[in-house]
Amino acid sequence: MRDIPFISEEHIEKLLTWSGITDALFSAHQRPEAEINDILFQSENSSLLSRAAWIKNYGIAVKTATIFPDNATKFPDLPTVQSLVTLFEDSSGAPQAIIDGNFLTKWKTAGDSVLGAKLLARKESQVLTILGAGKVAQSVIDAYRELFPRLETIHVWNHHHEKAVALASEKDVVPIKDLAEAVRTADILSSATTAIDPFIKGEWLKEGCHLDLIGAFRPDMREAHDSVLLRGSIFVDSYKTALHDIGELGIPLANGVISEADVINDFYGLCSGDPGRKSDAEITIFKNGGGAHLDLAVAAHIKQLFDEISG
Repeated sequence: MRDIPFISEEHIEKLLTWSGITDALFSAHQRPEAEINDILFQSENSSLLSRAAWIKNYGIAVKTATIFPDNATKFPDLPTVQSLVTLFEDSSGAPQAIIDGNFLTKWKTAGDSVLGAKLLARKESQVLTILGAGKVAQSVIDAYRELFPRLETIHVWNHHHEKAVALASEKDVVPIKDLAEAVRTADILSSATTAIDPFIKGEWLKEGCHLDLIGAFRPDMREAHDSVLLRGSIFVDSYKTALHDIGELGIPLANGVISEADVINDFYGLCSGDPGRKSDAEITIFKNGGGAHLDLAVAAHIKQLFDEISG
C-alpha cells in the first residue's frame, strides 16, 4: 500500500481561506446527495462518535471522534475531544489521507455557518453579534470578517462576561453584557454556545436579521425559543442531520410548534439556485447541523491543497 499522508494544521493552515472553504462546500452540494450515517458508543460520560459520508464520483470520508470530558482533570495535557478524518478515493476505495479532525472541524463548522449567511443574510449587514466565547466563536469571527467585508461592528456576548471581554481583546471586537441588547442590535446573530435550555427570544430579533444557530448538537439542546422559529423563515444545512437528531428543531417539531413544511430548504436546494431571502425585512434562521458530508467536502479541499504544495 502506498504511503498515506497525515495532514495537520501545520501543513496546510496558511493556505486555507474561508472563501475557499465555502466554495468547496457550495460545490459539493451541487453533486449527487451524499449517503451519510453515524455510529455512537457511550460509556458513562465518555463517547465514541463515527460519522461517514459517500458522495458518488467525489469521495468517501469517515470522521471518528472521542469525547472524554474527564480529560480536563485526569489528563490535562489532552483535549476533551480528539478526532481523525480518513479520506478515501471513490472509484477504488483506496485511502488518500488521514487528517487531524479537530483542525478540520474548526474550518467545517464556521464554514458551514458563513456559507448559510452568504446565501441568506443581507449583503449590506453591518453589525455581527456572536453569542458564546469559546473556540468556535473565534473561528466564526474570522470567517465572517473575510466573507462580509461591510461589517462595521462585531459584538461578543457570553454568559460569563469576563470570557467575552477576553475574546474581545484577542480578536479586536466589542464585548457586550446585556443579552437582549446584543440580539436587538444585530444584523447577523451567530450563536455558538453549549446551552441546553433556549435563551434567545423572538421579540428581540431585529427586522431583516439573519440568525445563525450553531451550538445545539444533541437531542436535548436548544438555543432559540419557540418564538424565534415563529418569527422567521427556517433553513438548514441538511434535512437529514438538522431536523430530528438535534433538539433545536427536533423538540419544536415533536411538540407541534412547527412542521417539517416550515423548514423551507437546505443547502442542496440553496446551492442549486433555489431562492433564499425574499425581502430585506425578512428574518432568516439557519440551523447548522453539521454532518459527515461537510467533513468530506472540507477534507477533499484540504487534500487538494496538500497535493499542490507536495508537488
